[in-house]
Amino acid sequence: MREHLYLFDTTLRDGQQTQGVQFSLSEKQQIARALDALGVDYIEGGWPGANPTDSDFFRDRPQTRATFTAFGMTKRAGRSAENDDVLAAVLDAETPAVCLVGKTHDFHVTTALGITLSENVENIRASVAHVVTKGREALFDAEHFFDGYKANPDYALDCLKAAFGAGARWIVLCDTNGGTLPEEVGTITRAVIAAGIPGDRLGIHCHDDTGNAVANSLAAVLAGARQVQGTLNGLGERCGNANLTTLIPTLMLKAPFRDTLDTGVSDAALAGLVKTSRMLDDILNRVPLRSAPYVGASAFAHKAGLHASAIVKDPTTYEHIDPALVGNERLIPMSNQAGQSNLRARLAAAGIEVAPNDPRLALILDKIKTREDEGYAYDGAQASFELLARRELGLCPEFFEVKRYRVTVERRKNKYDRMVSLSEAVVVVKIDGHKMLSVSESMDEAGTDRGPVNALYKALAKDLGPYQACIDDMKLVDFKVRITQGGTEAVTRVIIDSEDGQGRRWSTVGVSPNIVDASFEALLDAIQWKLIRDQGAA
Repeated sequence: MREHLYLFDTTLRDGQQTQGVQFSLSEKQQIARALDALGVDYIEGGWPGANPTDSDFFRDRPQTRATFTAFGMTKRAGRSAENDDVLAAVLDAETPAVCLVGKTHDFHVTTALGITLSENVENIRASVAHVVTKGREALFDAEHFFDGYKANPDYALDCLKAAFGAGARWIVLCDTNGGTLPEEVGTITRAVIAAGIPGDRLGIHCHDDTGNAVANSLAAVLAGARQVQGTLNGLGERCGNANLTTLIPTLMLKAPFRDTLDTGVSDAALAGLVKTSRMLDDILNRVPLRSAPYVGASAFAHKAGLHASAIVKDPTTYEHIDPALVGNERLIPMSNQAGQSNLRARLAAAGIEVAPNDPRLALILDKIKTREDEGYAYDGAQASFELLARRELGLCPEFFEVKRYRVTVERRKNKYDRMVSLSEAVVVVKIDGHKMLSVSESMDEAGTDRGPVNALYKALAKDLGPYQACIDDMKLVDFKVRITQGGTEAVTRVIIDSEDGQGRRWSTVGVSPNIVDASFEALLDAIQWKLIRDQGAA
C-alpha cells in the first residue's frame, strides 16, 4: 500500500514575497480555487493582519477541500501566548490549520531576536500548545533549520521536540537561505527522524538559491519526510521556492515516488497542469518560461533534424514522458537546421500530410533557409512556419486582403501640461470584394498610450466582417523585438505570441527595416492562423 505524500502550497504567502508580485483579493481567490482543483492538501493563504489584502482574503476566502492554513509567528518573549496580539490575529482568521514560524538556529535566536536559547524554546512550545488548545491543526516551520542543525544540532533538535511535544501535527524543516545541498538535506532529515520526529509528521520547505530546491525536496522525501511545501511556477523570495509544477509530475510519474507514494492530484488534474501554470503567469502579466520543465513551451521541442527523425519513429527516443500527461504538446520547430523529417512531422502536427518524396518539401526547406537568412526565425514562430508551408502547398486561403494601412504618432501636451504620446492607425481591408476602413487609437481605458502596434491591432481587429466573431476572443500576450543586423542596414525581427479563449497559444514572426511594418506582418499571420483554425483551410 502506498503512503500519502501531502502537498502544501504556499503560493499565496511565500510566493507573494516575490519581487514585483502583489496579488489582489480576487486574484488570491482565483489562485486558491485553482490550487484546490489541482488537488493540493494544504493552501497557505497568507498572514492575517500583516496587510489589508490578506486580512480581507481570510474574511472572504473560498470554500476548499484542501485544508486552509493561516501563517504567523510564534509568540514574542515577555508575554503569554494568550496575550500576544500578533498570534491572536492569526487565530482570529479561523482557519482549520495554523502554521507558525520559529527560529531554530542559535545564532538567529541570540542575534536577531536578542533572547536566550531557552526563552526561544519556550516560545515555540507555548505557541504551538495555544494553537492546539484552540482546536486547530498546528504546523511548525523550523526557520533556518539546516543551517542551525549544522551549527548546533542539539539545540536545533530541541526546538523541533518542543513543537512536537506541544502537539504540532507537522514539523517542517526549512532551508530558509537556500544554501543546503541534496545530500546534506537527506542526511539531516534522516537524523531528525532518528532523533524521534516520525517521518509522517515531517515536512520540507526549500528555497532555490543554489538551483536545488526541487532536488532538496525530493531528497527529504526519499529520507522519509511526508509533506512537501512549494509554490506554483517556483514563485518566492530571491530565487524562489521549490516549484510544484516540477515537483508534482516528478512525484507522480517517476520511480521510486510513483511506486510508493500517493498524492491528492488525479491524472485528470495533472493533465491540466500547463493551464494552471499559465493561469498564474497571466495573473502576473508574465511571459511563461519556455524552458520550464514539464510545462514550458519548449519542454518537448525537438529542433535537431536527427532528433525529429527519431521522434517520428518513437517519441520515447527523446522524451522522458508523454507531454499530454501534463497538458503539454510535442513541438517540432522549423529552422535552417531542419531536415525533411522535421518538416513532415511539423506538417503532420498541423494536419497536413505530404508524401516523403513530394518535391515541394525541398522547396519549403529552401524557402525557410532563405527567409532565415533575411532575419526570420521559425523555430520560435510555429504559426508563421505553418502559413509559409501552406502557401507553398496551395493550402492557405486568404480570408481578407490588406489594401493599405497608416500609423501616425503624435507628441503633445495634455490638459495637465504633461507631454504625452498618442498613436492612431488606419487600416483598409478587402473582404469578398468589399473594402472596409477601420480607425483606432492606442489610448487604453486608463488613458495610457499603448503604442503604434497596439493601435494597428485594434484597427485591424475592429471589423473583419464575417470573420469578426472568430477573433473576438483573441489577444496578444507577448511582443518581442530584436535587431538582427547593426548600423544603417539594421533589420528588425518581431515575434508576437497570441492566445484565444480556447487556451491555444501560437507565435508569429515579421521582419522589416521598419518595426511597425515587421509588427504588422506578425499580426497578419496571427489572425490568419486563427481563422484557419476556426474556419478551416477549405
